[in-house]
Amino acid sequence: MSTPSPSAANLIAAAKRTLDIEARELQRLASRVDEAFAAACRLCLAAPGRMVVTGLGKSGHVGSKIAATLASTGSPSFFLHAAEASHGDLGMVTSGDVVIAISHSGETAELVSLLPHLKRIGTPVVAMTGRPASTLAREADVHLDVSVQEEACPLNLAPTASTTSTLAMGDALAIALLEARGFTAQDFARSHPGGTLGRKLLLRVTDVMRSGEALPRVRPEAPLGEGLVEMSRKGLGLTTVVDADDRVLGVFTDGDLRRALARGLDLNAARMHEVMTPNPKCIEPRLLAAEALNRMQEHQITALLVTEAGRLVGALNTNDLLRAGVA
Repeated sequence: MSTPSPSAANLIAAAKRTLDIEARELQRLASRVDEAFAAACRLCLAAPGRMVVTGLGKSGHVGSKIAATLASTGSPSFFLHAAEASHGDLGMVTSGDVVIAISHSGETAELVSLLPHLKRIGTPVVAMTGRPASTLAREADVHLDVSVQEEACPLNLAPTASTTSTLAMGDALAIALLEARGFTAQDFARSHPGGTLGRKLLLRVTDVMRSGEALPRVRPEAPLGEGLVEMSRKGLGLTTVVDADDRVLGVFTDGDLRRALARGLDLNAARMHEVMTPNPKCIEPRLLAAEALNRMQEHQITALLVTEAGRLVGALNTNDLLRAGVA
């Protein structure tokens, strides 16, 4: 017999009920953040090693994400599967580490069995459980209570609100440690060199700009025709006008050509100094490529010259920034 298709209203109601329950449990969780949380942070900050997150089942999945968040926010961390720990992987844990053990019941046999070994090597344990009276909570150096009054599951069985609370507590720990360590956006970028943020915070103008023979340049006394050929040949949408020492005097773009035509200038006789725009927008090569994008947007232009002490060293346009993943 086929199952009747639920109405949109029922589906939406189930979703809202789930979110309401989880939101209430997060509010309750926030009210329980106390000195125990601060103690857990102090343990982590004092440890010379890494933060080892361990768990099993749904708690293990949550723990894996917590470990990833810690690692990307300045707290070296990795996930240790609780079932594998007692079969050799416990050798990855040292006395200088801190173990974050996650179990909703606090009685997960694979985790409880690790406690004597961790105590023997002197590794402190921070437990996250839903039962403050559990074995794991009692034996840990610090216990963080992530209990919930109800799961979002209508049967009150599937871990839903409880896993959300545990994940949120892990995020809270990661952010508190981030702030305590003085972790910056530049530090974050170094952990994410392949991401958009990493590119924006690590790439410098010198990494993106065109230089050497790829730079279009003409002398101020050059005829306009030479400037047009140089602009077309280099494909940057402009040509620079420089003196014999490569000092920037001006820039010539399609807009300058249109303005010259509007003035009725004799294009066959015109020289570059007559049609260029003096004092063009420039940027230093050491600055972030993202700053080049900001300047282009601010001045509503599509290209920038790169100079050092007034001398031309490079140029870039929005296409260069797009290819680099900055724009």
